[in-house]
Amino acid sequence: MKKYMITMVVLALLSSCGQTNDNTMNTFDSNFAHTVYFWLKNPNNQEDRTAFETSLRKFLDNSGYAKTQFIGTPPRASRDVVDGSFTYALIVSFESAEAQQNYQDEAPHKLFIKESEHLWDKVIVYDSTGI
Repeated sequence: MKKYMITMVVLALLSSCGQTNDNTMNTFDSNFAHTVYFWLKNPNNQEDRTAFETSLRKFLDNSGYAKTQFIGTPPRASRDVVDGSFTYALIVSFESAEAQQNYQDEAPHKLFIKESEHLWDKVIVYDSTGI
C-alpha cells in the first residue's frame, strides 16, 4: 500500500509539472488574439530553426503583455483545406487591443525582429477580437 501511495503522489506531481510553466502559458484571453505565421528562408536548416526558436522563446519569456503563448509547427495535413506551408505558428492572446499594441512596441519584440528577420522569407499576421 505504501508503494502504491508513493507512486500516486509522484504521478500527480509529474502530471502537474509537465504541461506548462508560468513563463509560457496562462489562461487564454478571448479579448484579443494575435496569430502569426512564419515561413523561414531555409526551413530545413537546423541552425536557422534553432536560432529562430531561441530568439522567439527569449522574446516571449520577456514580454510584459503576452498572456498565452503557443508556438507550433504544421502537422501532417490530413485534409486539402489545411495549409501546412508555414514553418512556425505563434498564437498570443491579450487583454485588449491596447495591450497588443504595447507588445508591438516593447523592447523584447523589437529585439526579436532584429535578431530573426533575416531568417524568414514571409510573415502573415491575423489579429482578431472576441465576439
